[in-house]
Amino acid sequence: MSTPEISQVLAQMRLMAAQAGSPAAKATPAAEDVSFQALLGKSIDKVNDMQQQAEALKTGFETGEPGVDLAQVMIASQKAGLAFAAMTEVRNKLVEAYKDVMNMPL
Repeated sequence: MSTPEISQVLAQMRLMAAQAGSPAAKATPAAEDVSFQALLGKSIDKVNDMQQQAEALKTGFETGEPGVDLAQVMIASQKAGLAFAAMTEVRNKLVEAYKDVMNMPL
C-alpha cells in the first residue's frame, strides 16, 4: 500500500468512527495531551512512593507495630527494589538513545 492509499483508509476510518459516535474517536484528543515528561515524572513519583512505603513498613516492623509482619516488609522491599532497578534501566536506555542522537552526523 502506498502512502496516499494509507491516508485515504485512515481518513475513512476516522469518518466512520465519528459517524458511529465511537468512544475511541472521542478518546483520541485526550491521549495526545499526555506528554513523555509527565509520564516519566509520574513513574518516578510512583517508585518513590513504593520506596517510602517499604521504609515505613520496615520501621513499623522494627518498632513492633501490630499488624506489620516480616512477609509484608520483605514483599514491599522487593517490589521497591525491582521498581527502582527497572527505572534505572529505563534511564540508562534514554541516556544511551540521547547519546546516539547527539552523535549523529548532520
